Amino acid sequence: MSKTENFIQQMKEGYTFDGGVINIGAAMLDGEVQTGAIVKLPIKMFNRHGLIAGATGTGKTKTVQILAEQLSGLGIPSMLVDIKGDLSGVAIDGEANPKLSERHTKIGIEDFAPGSSPIEFLTISSEPGVKMRATVHEFGPVLFSKILGLNDTQTGIFSVIFKYCTDNDLQLLDFSDVKQALKYAMSDEGNAEIEKEYGKISSNSIGVILRQIAALEEQGAQSFFGEPSFEVMDLMKTRGGKGVVNILRVTDIQSKPKFFSTFMLQLLAELYETLPEEGDLDKPKFVMFIDEAHLIFSDDTPKVLAEQLEVMVRLIRSKGVGIFFITQNPADIDDDVLGQLGLKIQHALRAFTAKDRKAIKAAAQNYPETDFYDVEQLITELGIGEAFVTALSEKGNPTPLAHTYMRAPKSRMGTLEQSEIDMFINEDISGLIGKYINDVDPESAAEKLKAKMDAYEAKANEAEEEKEMEKLKKEQEKIEAKRAKEEEKLAKEEAKEADEKGEVLGKVGKEVGKGFLNAAIGFGLRAAGVKTRRRKFF
Repeated sequence: MSKTENFIQQMKEGYTFDGGVINIGAAMLDGEVQTGAIVKLPIKMFNRHGLIAGATGTGKTKTVQILAEQLSGLGIPSMLVDIKGDLSGVAIDGEANPKLSERHTKIGIEDFAPGSSPIEFLTISSEPGVKMRATVHEFGPVLFSKILGLNDTQTGIFSVIFKYCTDNDLQLLDFSDVKQALKYAMSDEGNAEIEKEYGKISSNSIGVILRQIAALEEQGAQSFFGEPSFEVMDLMKTRGGKGVVNILRVTDIQSKPKFFSTFMLQLLAELYETLPEEGDLDKPKFVMFIDEAHLIFSDDTPKVLAEQLEVMVRLIRSKGVGIFFITQNPADIDDDVLGQLGLKIQHALRAFTAKDRKAIKAAAQNYPETDFYDVEQLITELGIGEAFVTALSEKGNPTPLAHTYMRAPKSRMGTLEQSEIDMFINEDISGLIGKYINDVDPESAAEKLKAKMDAYEAKANEAEEEKEMEKLKKEQEKIEAKRAKEEEKLAKEEAKEADEKGEVLGKVGKEVGKGFLNAAIGFGLRAAGVKTRRRKFF
């Protein structure tokens, strides 16, 4: 048996499966396409997750389109996290041309025809589309603390405040609710109330939590938290027998890695909590493609958040959910996550620096050993629309490494014009845009706690006013007492003065009376001829 015959036999045996499959191209050997040696991926193993990697311009986007549109054709909904805005073409039929026909003839595909998939545009920012929101309550205290990068002490304090709000029917829906709850816990009344029931909490730690929330707000996370909360089952729709391709347009997210990681973790957690345990299904219930996945594992992402993502990736496969990470270099993905990815599609890598060559050597070691390729060399020579492929068989064994000549997508290989996007959004065939378009702000922790604090303030003001009135009353009483005392003193002085005046007048009157009596006696004696001595009265 020749080398070529041996190769074709290994490819056919390694890529033949009992269940449903996705055809992605034909195997190549020594630079030649081996027509009919079709490389197929068993959809049963799509919940074992995957990696699509390669340098810019090598064909990653087209590979995502190939997978998403074929999953849709099998009735499997998916979600494409579209950071660069170049995945929307899946919504419109592609165009047949001689070049595509020649390509598919080489592969051995006879029935290629342009096609499209039903789509739904989603958004977590100001972009048009179905608004995806979640509440703080849905995150829970531990996950929300991880997002904020809190230490164990701060996490414990936030958990206490979260418990207080839960026990007292104070819904934590958005950032305003959380901030109001934290401010209440810092107030004298709130701190005393919480301490009485749950133990003492530090105002300094609460201040740190508030600053961390402010940092997250700077990345636009406040627009994501609130109601109505997005129901993840709305991602699981089919239309006309085809799975809906949900396109999350986040073209403004590259500068907000913490927010992006927050969103992805919450969405995965919500999927995990909502979906029942399924075990190994014949096909996945839902597949998610995360473009620019390096943002999740960037240095700006808290380590605990990346660790939580790793746990979620490991657990969520039992729910029938597959996750595909799309990035330029496999080294962008955390090793613990990379080790859990069953399907790998590696487009070309470029070696411009010593660091690049080291990364290529490491990437080559991620693939099964092969006698047919010098992987470390060929990985830098792959053409556009070519890739190394290896997957897991239905028995869980790695398939042979195949240098694959990729088929073309059936849908448009390009982005939609804004007018075309607007057309899909305005049609709102599913009704989901109308369902989630309006923000709902029910009475929650912010309003209730503000009312409580206002009542405390009013009561404190009333008490202060009463205290002030009592003080004024006492001052008035002092003034009245002083006035009465002054009046009493004045009365006594006037009485004394009156008494003294009367005594003087009495003496004068007595003397005058004596003078008149003596004068009368003298006058009488003189009239009788008695001589007297005159006396002056004054």
